[in-house]
Amino acid sequence: MSRKWKRLALVPAALLGILVLALGGYVAYLQAQYYRIADNTPLEVDNPRQAQLTAGTPYTAVTCNLGFGAYGPEYSFFMDTGQMADGTPTRGQWGRARSREEVLAHTDAALDTLLTLDADLLLLQEVDENAHRSFRVNQRQKTTDAFAGYSHVWGENFHSAFLFYPFTDPHGDTVAGLQTLSRYRVDRAVRRSYPVDESFFVKFTDLDRCFTLLYLPVEGTARQLVLVHSHMSAYDEGGTVRARQLELLCDVIAREYEQGNYVIVGGDFNHALYGTAHAFESGQAFPGWVQTLDDADLPDHFAFVAADNGFAVPTCRGADLPYTPGGNYTTVVDGFLVSDNVQARAENIDTRFAFSDHNPVKLTFTLAA
Repeated sequence: MSRKWKRLALVPAALLGILVLALGGYVAYLQAQYYRIADNTPLEVDNPRQAQLTAGTPYTAVTCNLGFGAYGPEYSFFMDTGQMADGTPTRGQWGRARSREEVLAHTDAALDTLLTLDADLLLLQEVDENAHRSFRVNQRQKTTDAFAGYSHVWGENFHSAFLFYPFTDPHGDTVAGLQTLSRYRVDRAVRRSYPVDESFFVKFTDLDRCFTLLYLPVEGTARQLVLVHSHMSAYDEGGTVRARQLELLCDVIAREYEQGNYVIVGGDFNHALYGTAHAFESGQAFPGWVQTLDDADLPDHFAFVAADNGFAVPTCRGADLPYTPGGNYTTVVDGFLVSDNVQARAENIDTRFAFSDHNPVKLTFTLAA
C-alpha cells in the first residue's frame, strides 16, 4: 500500500478518536454540572401578605401545569411515546418549543385563564425561569407580575446542563420550578426532595423532582394550613420511582395531620387519579407510563377530591402526537387531595388543551372550625 493510501486509511480512525474524545468531554461536562438540591431546604417567601385564613370561610385554589409554554394543540414532545389502537407506534417530535412567539402566546393565554379563575392560592408547575427549551422566556417573572398582589414561593425542580438531544432540536439547558402564589400569609416554606432515578444517563434528563410545603396560619387558632405543592415523576416505566415518591409524600402529610394541621396537596401527580385511567375515549392503546392513584393509596384521614366533572373533562393529554379530540389518550393526573378536616369540591377547567398539555383544576375548600 502506498504512503498516500496509508494516510487515507488513518482518517476513519482519527475521526472515530475525535468522536470518542468529544463524547467523553460532553459526559464529563454533564457530570460536572450535575447536582441535586439538598432536602429540607428553606424557601423564601417573596412579597409577603399579612391577611390570614379563617376557619369556616370558603377559599379557592387552582393547580395548573404550564408545560413551559410549548404545548399548543399542534405540539408533541420527543420524550413521549405510545401507539395507536392498531399498534402503530407514535413518538413526539420537538425537543423545545416551536418558537419564542408560541411560548409567549401560550404563557399569556394561561395567565389570562388563571386571572379569570381568581383563585386565592395558585400552584403552577413547569414554570421556566431561564431555559433554552422556552427561548429564555422568564415565566417565573411573568407569573409574579401577573399576580402582583400575591406572595410567591419558588421551588426549583429542574436545572440541567445543555442536553444535546434530540440532535435536530436539542432540549438545551434549563432552570425551572414550582411557582406557588398566595393571597394569604405564609409563615414559612420548605422544599422537600423526592427520590429520583439516579442511574448514570437518566439522572441528567430527569427533573430534580420535589414538593414544597407552605405553612399558612389560621386566625384564632394554633393550627396551620399546610399547602403541599407536588410534581411527581413522569417517565418512570412501571412506576417504581413514583411509588417511592408517594411513600415520602404520605409520610410527610400524615405527620402534619397528626400535629393538628389542615393539609391540602395539589399539583401534577402523573398518575391517573380516582379511577380515570380508562374514563375517556381514545384512538390510542393504553400507555405504559400510566399508573393509578386512589384513596386506598393514601394515609388514613386523606382522600382525593374527585372533580364534579372529573369523568367528563380530562386534565392531561398524551404528547406523543398533536392533539385531536378523541384521538390522544387522555386522563386526569392533576388535582387535589385533602385531610378530613377540610371540606372541598373541585372542577376541571376545560381549555381544550389550548396552551398546555394539561387543563387547570379549581378547588373550593373550607377549613373546619
